[in-house]
Amino acid sequence: MKFTASLLAASLASTADAFSVKPAGYARLGSELYARQPIMAGNWKMNPSTEADALNLANGFVALLHEMEDTCAMDEVEGCTEVVLFPPFPFISKVKDVVGKAGIAVGSQQVYYEDKGAFTGSVSASMVKSVGCEYVLCGHSERRTLFSDDDVNINAKVKKTLEFGMKPILCIGETKEEFDLGITKEVCAMQVSKDLAGVSKEDMKNVVIAYEPVWAIGTGLVCDPESANKVHQFIRTVLERMYDKEVAENIRIQYGGSVTPESVDGLMAMSDIDGCLVGGASLFADKFARIVNFKQVD
Repeated sequence: MKFTASLLAASLASTADAFSVKPAGYARLGSELYARQPIMAGNWKMNPSTEADALNLANGFVALLHEMEDTCAMDEVEGCTEVVLFPPFPFISKVKDVVGKAGIAVGSQQVYYEDKGAFTGSVSASMVKSVGCEYVLCGHSERRTLFSDDDVNINAKVKKTLEFGMKPILCIGETKEEFDLGITKEVCAMQVSKDLAGVSKEDMKNVVIAYEPVWAIGTGLVCDPESANKVHQFIRTVLERMYDKEVAENIRIQYGGSVTPESVDGLMAMSDIDGCLVGGASLFADKFARIVNFKQVD
């Protein structure tokens, strides 16, 4: 559907007004009370082609983490990076067998919001929970664009994920057209408010948000760290208005969009970027291991 600038401005005007407070920012490690554990997630999408390749990738990644002397991704230590892998459905169980021993979680790339029934091709939250999933991606831009997931469906999937004791990673972000129109904040505010509607403050402790500008996904283009950080700060402002400052400060917000070993250090140096949702680079064990083992920049 094509939108004109005037139509978009009119449809999002109320959202912009509602969240017009200038974000102050919430430092990731600013205090013990609000320290946020970094989280790196690898979304394999519809890759690799075979189970054997998936297991080779998982084993290679774990081996590289063991080799990195300064990594703490596999240690139960406060402040260390949490790592999640999102393999395709057929590979989840066996990939978990490999990475679970290393303290790495697995998740599902999506779920349906019904518990069971005649929904050919869909998987339920109970199904993915039963094979060991701890996380679920909700609202990824490819699901929104290619499979027509709208905010109503995404909201239902977020709630269903929480109902079954898993953690949703809610993906939000603007398209290239919306970016060019200068309405990034309005789009993000609308998505956050709709996709989290009815989610309790208590449940928000288990929600992660991933800001993924659609124009940067799989294109090689990366939103510069400072600009991404400003959007993350704005998202916290939206959450403070929806809930309170505690929720805004505690929630982890990832950046997603052509993240590479070359770009990760700059992104993770930002106060309000708490991790990355990684696509293409997560299909290479060495690249993803380097991303997980990002260098702290003072």
